[in-house]
Amino acid sequence: MPESVQFDSLPALVGRELGVSEWFLVNQARIEGFAHATEDRQWIHVDPERCARESPFGAPVAHGFLTLSLLPAMLESAIRIEGMRMGLNYGLNKVRFPAPLPVDSRVRGRWLLAAAEPIAGGVQLTWAVTVESEAGGKPVCAAEFLVRAFS
Repeated sequence: MPESVQFDSLPALVGRELGVSEWFLVNQARIEGFAHATEDRQWIHVDPERCARESPFGAPVAHGFLTLSLLPAMLESAIRIEGMRMGLNYGLNKVRFPAPLPVDSRVRGRWLLAAAEPIAGGVQLTWAVTVESEAGGKPVCAAEFLVRAFS
């Protein structure tokens, strides 16, 4: 169940981790669906047999942008902002993929509110998100995710 915070309290919560998402499975079907949608069919993502022979990972790995595409769902599963009428994805800062995400891994996002800046009709939120794999080790993604939230 998502953590609940009040829209008006967001500026006071800057610097705090506000939630951790549920786990999301990244299996071959999800990877292939993403490859189809984006036309990024590089063999390290979609060819298990070749990966077994030639990849240093021994199996397919997810696209980094697939991990990024899960951020809105991860945020929604981690935090509920009471009093928010609408939120818009505004962009990303400082995106890194420190470790590969092997097929059949489960990932979740840890959400720290890094900034809450007033904008017309709302607030621009900067979320420092770390996406971790259930297998542990280095994060598979670290990014600043910008959301414009309106009450």
